[in-house]
Amino acid sequence: MNFPLYIAKRYIFSKSKNNAINIITRIASGGIIVGAMALFIVLSVFGGLKEFSLSFSNDFDPDFKMIPAKGKSFFVTKNQEIELAKIPDLVSYSKVIEERVLFLFKGKEQVAIIKGVDKNYGKINKSSKQLFNGKWLSPNTDEVVIGNGISNKLSIGLFDYNNIFEVFAPKPGKGAINSAEDAFTKAILVPVGIYAINDELDAKYVFADLGLTQEVLTYKPNQISGIEIKTKPNCDEKAIVSQLNAIFLGSNEKITVKTRAELNETLHKMLNTENIAIYLIFTLVIIIALFNLIGALIMMILDKKSNLKTLYNLGSEIAHLRKIFLLQGTLLSVFGGLIGLVLGIIVVVIQQQFQWIMITETLPYPVVFSIQNVLIVFLTITLLGFVASWIASSRVTKKLLD
Repeated sequence: MNFPLYIAKRYIFSKSKNNAINIITRIASGGIIVGAMALFIVLSVFGGLKEFSLSFSNDFDPDFKMIPAKGKSFFVTKNQEIELAKIPDLVSYSKVIEERVLFLFKGKEQVAIIKGVDKNYGKINKSSKQLFNGKWLSPNTDEVVIGNGISNKLSIGLFDYNNIFEVFAPKPGKGAINSAEDAFTKAILVPVGIYAINDELDAKYVFADLGLTQEVLTYKPNQISGIEIKTKPNCDEKAIVSQLNAIFLGSNEKITVKTRAELNETLHKMLNTENIAIYLIFTLVIIIALFNLIGALIMMILDKKSNLKTLYNLGSEIAHLRKIFLLQGTLLSVFGGLIGLVLGIIVVVIQQQFQWIMITETLPYPVVFSIQNVLIVFLTITLLGFVASWIASSRVTKKLLD
């Protein structure tokens, strides 16, 4: 057996004659266990919060979206749609139009985005299933689905045929404007559904039929502002983007393909930054706790000074004597990290299964068990424990043993 490892294990599992050293060692071990458990739980909680925050955009945003590289719209041909449908990993696609317009109801005004969608839109995301009241709009009609926020601001209900719900869109062109009819196109809409996703999206969109939206915005039948795409799970994103770009490569239309993460780039950056910041903060806490390990190892070195002198006189090298305490501290860190991880995993699994901690009466605190977090915590504890042990073991010098 490796001589330094054998001695290190003996020192770990045997009590010192000095009770103070035993207490300091227990405190150091406890600090490592609590630190590992706390770091794992916090990373699991922030993973749950990240997943919870992205769940709203995941319900609304497609897997991929094709938008014009310049301007607000582009033209798509029948041949391009046929090529689009041939992509192996593509499940469905939907042509959409998005434009900011003015809505008017009983003297109240609201600027929002009208989103024209075709009959395939319900296959792309879950917006059509997030209805607070009513039903989803029917194709080729003047029916619309409005957000809960817009409904509250305009005090508008469903199937209200006694009051007119109008949309106004600026007409493109140049020259003097002599009347409102010259400046705007308008249409009368019938709200048939109210969706509820989150406060931001609920006050942002009004869903309408694609053909109706093209008429309001004076678009041509093959003119759209985007194509939203749903793909099979675990598909190759780069391959999909390459295939989508190839479809429009030979045309005059310049398009940009964005993934779901790119559509929510700001949100992803914010969540990742918060996750890194929390990890660094708790890593700092673990570093502070490992000062106890350094102190315990130094006290152990002083306590075992006579034993070290004997080993040195018997021919052991200084490097081997240092390695004893390097291995002792590292093993303490590994064992403490493993125990802390086990306790942290138990807490996370209990929260997932029994939902003991609640944010509200109906919403449990979200947590996510991840192997990645297990590896991050274990490697962090092991690496920092190794550094702390190396610092302490460097106190073993020839001068100390003379």
